[in-house]
Amino acid sequence: MDGAVLLTGANGSLALGFIECLLSHHPQITLIATVRNTSPDQDPNTANLLQLIARYPKARFHLEAIDLGNLAQVRSFAGNLADQISSMKLPRISAIICNAATFSFEAGQVLTADGYEATFQVCHLSHYVLILKLLGSMNKVTGRIVLLGSIVHYPENPNPLYSLRPGFPDNMDDLLHPAPDPSTLVHDKGFQRYATAKLANVTLAMDLNRRLQKDDQLSGITALAMDPGGLPSSRAQAGQKQSARRLFMIIDFLMPVLRHMTRMFRTVQDAGQDLVAVSVGADLQGHRGYYIGTKQAAPAAVSEYREAQDKLWEVSWRWAGLTAEETVLQNAAPIV
Repeated sequence: MDGAVLLTGANGSLALGFIECLLSHHPQITLIATVRNTSPDQDPNTANLLQLIARYPKARFHLEAIDLGNLAQVRSFAGNLADQISSMKLPRISAIICNAATFSFEAGQVLTADGYEATFQVCHLSHYVLILKLLGSMNKVTGRIVLLGSIVHYPENPNPLYSLRPGFPDNMDDLLHPAPDPSTLVHDKGFQRYATAKLANVTLAMDLNRRLQKDDQLSGITALAMDPGGLPSSRAQAGQKQSARRLFMIIDFLMPVLRHMTRMFRTVQDAGQDLVAVSVGADLQGHRGYYIGTKQAAPAAVSEYREAQDKLWEVSWRWAGLTAEETVLQNAAPIV
């Protein structure tokens, strides 16, 4: 596979594992990597990314700034990228990897520049907009859309890290404008918001496949959601409560053994290799659905319900202020 790969959150822990594997095994691919801050002097994570890229002097690499907490920036970025592709300054997109995420467990609710709850906008809504606006710039025969899921997205499964389960509220507007968190549930509400955003990603992947397969021009594009596994060495673990951080430190210490015994926990290198496989690997070309690493699995039941898919699509479209002219996907605009 050649073409371009668009990766959001490119200076995150999983992204670095992905990029190292991609550049090692697929040097012909153009990587369009997005981060919030492209300055290595201002962002140490971007500095780590550029140090990695420097090891591959022949890499076809483009670093772009985008704040997924600002829908105007998302639109502008997508429009500029589409223009570069249509003018053949960049190859068509082979894969869109919706990797960027944020959460706030201990600090309570955080709002974006748009005034929306940050976890849901960054993890889900802005990626929804990116995907729809860039479908026309994708390889329409073998293109892939990869959304990041998680073991925590299942409403039917309890999780020992928090007491609340993910799910779509009766009033979907609560996803972007939640009520204040009770003081005793700040952490658990934050975790619930993160898990629900992951549920939204999985639901979108299932929904996209149905919609793409009905579109004669886009039916070759596939969508899947992937759980990379728990990443105990990820910088994201710093946002956990102290007891969880200690647990993940122990797990990380044991990873040289655990990586051969379970796929529940992964090193960023192994998870990055899996992400390369599902996004550009030949073995998974044309595959759809939900994956844990490179193994197909059952997603949350609600993610496959047509009613839940339509409800999430309609409110996401409305929240983003999209119009039918902004995407090539047929019948994308909800029927009001």
